[in-house]
Amino acid sequence: MDNHQKRNLTFFTIGLIFLLSGIEYAVILPTIWRYLQILEAPPYFLGLGLSAFSLSGLLTGPLFGLWSDRSRTTKTIILFSNLFEIAGNFMYFMGYSKWLLLCSRLVAGVGAGAGSSIFGFLTRSTQPEERAGIFAAIMACRQAGLLLGPAFNLFLRLCDFKLGPFVVNKYTSPGIFMCLLWILLQFVVLALYWDVPPISSTEGGAVMVEMKEEEEVPLVGSDEEPVLTYRAVNSDQLETSASCESQPLRGALSTRSSMTSNPFKNFSASREFLREEVVVLLTAQFITLFNQTALETMVTPLTQRYFSFGELGNSLMYSLCGVEVILGFFFVRWLSCKVADRAVLAVGLVICCTACIWCLIFLTNPRGGYEWELAVFIIGVFLQLLGLPFVAVSQVSLFSKVTAEKTQGFSQGIRRSVGGLATILGPLWAGGLTNNLYIMLGMMLALLTMITVSRAHLLQKWSQHPDSSTSAWLLD
Repeated sequence: MDNHQKRNLTFFTIGLIFLLSGIEYAVILPTIWRYLQILEAPPYFLGLGLSAFSLSGLLTGPLFGLWSDRSRTTKTIILFSNLFEIAGNFMYFMGYSKWLLLCSRLVAGVGAGAGSSIFGFLTRSTQPEERAGIFAAIMACRQAGLLLGPAFNLFLRLCDFKLGPFVVNKYTSPGIFMCLLWILLQFVVLALYWDVPPISSTEGGAVMVEMKEEEEVPLVGSDEEPVLTYRAVNSDQLETSASCESQPLRGALSTRSSMTSNPFKNFSASREFLREEVVVLLTAQFITLFNQTALETMVTPLTQRYFSFGELGNSLMYSLCGVEVILGFFFVRWLSCKVADRAVLAVGLVICCTACIWCLIFLTNPRGGYEWELAVFIIGVFLQLLGLPFVAVSQVSLFSKVTAEKTQGFSQGIRRSVGGLATILGPLWAGGLTNNLYIMLGMMLALLTMITVSRAHLLQKWSQHPDSSTSAWLLD
């Protein structure tokens, strides 16, 4: 089996991992509140249970990324992290007490931290021009899981039997169901996942990555370390210059290979993550997930208040939303082959700002008949979800290009931790303001405006100083 076949099978396995993560969220979310009530848990345990998963993923993501950067392998990390998913879901199935259920979500969330290693692997195994499309397909797999989850609940709710000392019913069955799926995935990973070599080290590859160490000469004496910059060099360009400097180049590459044995040598977190373009992209990650989870939190109370939606109505709405998001990701996958990532990000931010303005005008104080209010609501939700794939895919792709490839796992862990923080704060913000939509939507719009202005400032800065560091991502 050649590297190309191994690479495709590995990407297929990664898609399955994200598919299962979406299914897990979708089968547990509808029943966890009633499950907690049966265990005599107070109402605030619902927020704790949902946040616990994000919290443990937030804390472990950078650690798994650090591991993958040092070892340059991800298969072992995935197999190890999946053990936490298996254990966490089995604990959820046992359900002896509210505290065990809370701990089950904490344990399962540790497994989600391996996502940083996966995104680091994808960055090293893809060419920059194809990266956004692959990221879009992987993200679409999770959305597909969110869409399939309710279908599994149709038969899980019929469970009513005993398995040894354990009771299997519609509340405990999602735990044992996901436990079995994660166990099956272990065998899939063992058989189909390969730690294929990075695209920069494969023979005949179209792109080779050159690490160039430059020492900037300051106007005033400085004790700072030399600044490392990274750029992609086409193999044709290397061949052109090989006739006059092939021997020095081979020696330099050999030296550089030995340097990469420790990817964190001369690494500075402040120099890596406090650059303007990196801060803008991390902020975009936070705002995207903050607004998405805030929207998810406020939608159900709004549909109950204005349209008297029950479980069937909400389920149908979420299913249609899932279809829209999946189609959006595949459209972005196609669009990313035609235009630059920065343009995709701009389109997404404009759509999201438009959606917030629409909701502020029409949803905060709805007027008119039932049909008009329903139409206004549908348009607002449609616009909110339409912009999500544009921003989500482009900011991940751009982030992988402005951070160093050798520490990509750790960098992706930091990015996902920022997203995890947003998924915790978003529901807390929206949950207390469902009766005051002006403040809630106003904050969402202010955040979107801030990131849009920041992006425009970066464009202006690059146009005035084309040789600045921001040009690396503006010229993606």
